Amino acid sequence: MNTSTTTPTATSDRIAAGTTDPAPGSYQIDPSHSSLEAVARHLMVSKVRGRFGDFGGTIVVADDVTQSRVEVEIDAASINTHDVQRDGHLRSDDFLDVERFGKLRFVSTQVERVGSDWKVRGDLTIRDVTQAVTLDVSYLGQLSDPWGNTRAAFSATTQLDRESFGMTWNQALEAGGVVVGKTLNIELEIEAVLQAE
Repeated sequence: MNTSTTTPTATSDRIAAGTTDPAPGSYQIDPSHSSLEAVARHLMVSKVRGRFGDFGGTIVVADDVTQSRVEVEIDAASINTHDVQRDGHLRSDDFLDVERFGKLRFVSTQVERVGSDWKVRGDLTIRDVTQAVTLDVSYLGQLSDPWGNTRAAFSATTQLDRESFGMTWNQALEAGGVVVGKTLNIELEIEAVLQAE
């Protein structure tokens, strides 16, 4: 988790192993200043982005950052691709099946430092299927906002095989290939607020 020299950071940042780490404590994700997107191939060539509008969670930064943990819960029905028909299909039992499985959950199991960045491993549950995933995480810095809160910012990415979570719907194309790629690229931009002890 590396801090750019142009990013303002609070004095509560820590220098550890030559990198800058967030201050220890419990941080609540601020969904109004965060984004969680899934990107899929459409017709084998273009990309379609879906954003989950309703999610939250906690990032607990330990004194030894490798002992930190993350828990996130996502409202499956909040998926939005800016196409009403497609969003309805994604909420159906072909994909997220939101009537039976209203929440997606991620719970970390391990945090590993890799150079200036981190690998956060954990269990992701979609449609009541739990798979191990690894988030590649960068820490972007920490600062005080105008209202006296301490905020930390993170970026993270991972890839998922949607079929491994039971989302196997597809349609073959006459020219070969399928309508929807089975690999999802997940992109997160997170602001989290340090909670008072």
